[in-house]
Amino acid sequence: MAGVSRRKLLGTAGATGLVLGAAGGAVGYGARPAEATPLASVGTDEVMFHGKHQSGITQGLQARGHLVAFDLAAGAGRKEAAALMRRWSETARRLMAGEAMTQDDTDVARDAGPSSLTVTFGFGHSFFARTGLAKQRPVALDPLPDFSSDQLDKARSNGDLWVQIGANDALVAFHALRAIQKDAGGAARVRWQMNGFNRSPGATSHPMTARNLMGQLDGTRNPKPTESDFDRRIFVPSSGDPSWMADGSYAVVRRIRMLLDDWERLSVAAQENVIGRRKSNGAALTGGTETTAMDLEKADAQGNLVVPLNAHARITRPDQNGGAAMLRRPFSYHDGFDADGVPDAGLLFVCWQADPLRGFVPVQRKLDRGDALSQFIRHEASGLFAVPGGAAEGEYVGQRLLEG
Repeated sequence: MAGVSRRKLLGTAGATGLVLGAAGGAVGYGARPAEATPLASVGTDEVMFHGKHQSGITQGLQARGHLVAFDLAAGAGRKEAAALMRRWSETARRLMAGEAMTQDDTDVARDAGPSSLTVTFGFGHSFFARTGLAKQRPVALDPLPDFSSDQLDKARSNGDLWVQIGANDALVAFHALRAIQKDAGGAARVRWQMNGFNRSPGATSHPMTARNLMGQLDGTRNPKPTESDFDRRIFVPSSGDPSWMADGSYAVVRRIRMLLDDWERLSVAAQENVIGRRKSNGAALTGGTETTAMDLEKADAQGNLVVPLNAHARITRPDQNGGAAMLRRPFSYHDGFDADGVPDAGLLFVCWQADPLRGFVPVQRKLDRGDALSQFIRHEASGLFAVPGGAAEGEYVGQRLLEG
């Protein structure tokens, strides 16, 4: 199978679908799924590995995701890290193109096309001391502050290296996860790993903002690539400091457990007051559609604000946080039930920004002080990772750092 494209196994029908899928895979952003396409063509969608930015940031949500953090092995340093990133980049390039691994392919994804596979790599705060590159560590990678609502498990937080894998086919996603883990060899070991999912492309009659496990549309006000300040908010500028982070971004990763039993005891009206939006269509309580601007000053006949002061949608608005913005690109998760039948389920929250101190941190601090949603969620794991820009042809991700 080495060197043979999995897409060739799809036959003539797959080749026809590739034209349709290419258009579908090129649109969408953050919390909006890729264009709805016939399920028969989902497997043909391909995302390019090489480019200005790494994949998995601005592409539409994928149906299946894996987040995994690694720690470098004892004695491994800059040389071993560079070799690992070279291996990982080549594996990601091949799998994202629908090709098999160069050797020892498991054939898990043998019958599938690329299925919008993306593989994204990042470096944690501890990576730089381990590799003798402490002077190259960005200030923006300083540890996140403590938040009063945090109940973090340190064993499932942070890490030297972070990999995000997404695809619209579960077997394709697992195949990539297994390949990355095998490629780590003796250079790094898994620190933690989490599995997530989203609605499958084509499951709705038209593209729409995704719903989370609380049933709410999640990501309505996500920044859009068409906005003039999108790149400034989400990506480090080409002249940024340090230079190796040019065109990169910072990922905040949080495992947020949803207390679904408590949430589901609320009436729909009560849930809508917690969020500040209609559950049915995501429209603000002040009226209109999902995209209609929220009227923060509107009051009812009794003089009460229609959108409560502690409503989640009010608190998280950029214009209520000094313009702070982040691109949300989460996965839902469900890890079973405890002995009492309580679901261990919620959100693998991933957000992207040019600077977490101007994106995630100010918003989370404000949420920490009085968000109505806080009594129904629990932050159980956390990580912050520097995600360098994309690799050019012939380069690997992180090469400017590790060989600079």
